[in-house]
Amino acid sequence: QVQLMESGGGSVQPGGSLRLSCAASGTIFRINTMNWYRQGPGKQRELVAVIDSDGGTDYADSVKGRFTISRDNRAVYLQMRSLKPEDTAVYYCHAYVVPYTDNREYDYWGQGTRVTVSS
Repeated sequence: QVQLMESGGGSVQPGGSLRLSCAASGTIFRINTMNWYRQGPGKQRELVAVIDSDGGTDYADSVKGRFTISRDNRAVYLQMRSLKPEDTAVYYCHAYVVPYTDNREYDYWGQGTRVTVSS
């Protein structure tokens, strides 16, 4: 079993910063691409940022220049700066994990962490 656990959400004023973390645990041989998604009130879940196993990154246009995704051994991070009210959402960690040496890949989701941007 693989678990993803997010942390770092909270409430912040517009223009503020937050750093989200997501730690993977369990039976893990390799972690491939790791992502951050978010789902705002009344909205569909959307992809925010992607980081592959080589460190290559991509971002939604709405967060480019403000958010930075990074990773280390079994964790992925999302540094969020210049936060706007429209960034208010539940943020989810998502990862493609190879648990065993048979190279079969499975995807896993965290439980989400809430970010509220409001004055």
